[in-house]
Amino acid sequence: MKLLLDECVTRYLKSDLTQQHEVLTVDEAGLKGLKNGELLRAAAGRFDVLITVDKNLPHQQIIAPLSIAVVILRAASNRYVVLRPLIPQALEALKKIEPGDIVHVAAASSLPSRTND
Repeated sequence: MKLLLDECVTRYLKSDLTQQHEVLTVDEAGLKGLKNGELLRAAAGRFDVLITVDKNLPHQQIIAPLSIAVVILRAASNRYVVLRPLIPQALEALKKIEPGDIVHVAAASSLPSRTND
């Protein structure tokens, strides 16, 4: 599966995902500086999933018509040490994710949720 790490996600997570997936940062993909809607349209078809920490994205963008899914890592900050514990749940979510899905992955005390936009 081809994953794209949003600019707001630390590039250090890449190494935690590359054993099972092909992962590029927005910068590596040549998409740096694009805002959410533009980024999603540019990434659709090239990537299967956008990984972000932007909790507002589902309220600002309509994902369903695009051939991409979104995983939102919900944490207190976007620092690696805070996001790293969410990776096992994110990897599990990626096994079931489909284009148009938005999956929220939160701390162990919260269950991941899945919505279709």
